[in-house]
Amino acid sequence: MSETPKEFEAVIEVCRNIFMQKMHDYGTAWRILRPTSITDQIFIKANRIRCIEEKGITKVNEGIVPEFIGIINYAIMGLIQLEMGANADDNQQVIAERYLHYFHEARKLMENKNHDYDEAWRSMRVSSYTDLILMKINRTRQIEDLKGDTLISEGIDANYYDMINYAVFALIRLVIEKENTLDK
Repeated sequence: MSETPKEFEAVIEVCRNIFMQKMHDYGTAWRILRPTSITDQIFIKANRIRCIEEKGITKVNEGIVPEFIGIINYAIMGLIQLEMGANADDNQQVIAERYLHYFHEARKLMENKNHDYDEAWRSMRVSSYTDLILMKINRTRQIEDLKGDTLISEGIDANYYDMINYAVFALIRLVIEKENTLDK
């Protein structure tokens, strides 16, 4: 049986803990952001990952793992903003519930796609997840520029979900699989 659901839950727990700690420290200050600003924040994180992958070094003492976590958390923030609007509700309990709701929706999507693609993501390079996230950001920006008026494409939310799942795959490959290898 696939380890993916258990690994996905481990990633959810790490990302959720960071989200909750930051919400404790900063409150829900991010609720003022429009979805377009959140998309740009995700771009900054994905672009930094790509720069690190290509240059092989960093001048800021943070690797790519925190950036993938940031992509996940910002994409969930984007989903919350799409649903609730900017600054619609600053109740931290409601935000925490919405956060888990969207993370579990992303997991359901991943499980359905994983069934159809037979875990092909495990054979991909982490750099491909980065490129796919950047592509999803460009698609999202285009849809935002079109004000959602698309002819055939899925909406912004679908792209945020895909960004979450690609970032989760990267974290599984970079952290969980590496830890399991070290245990053996």
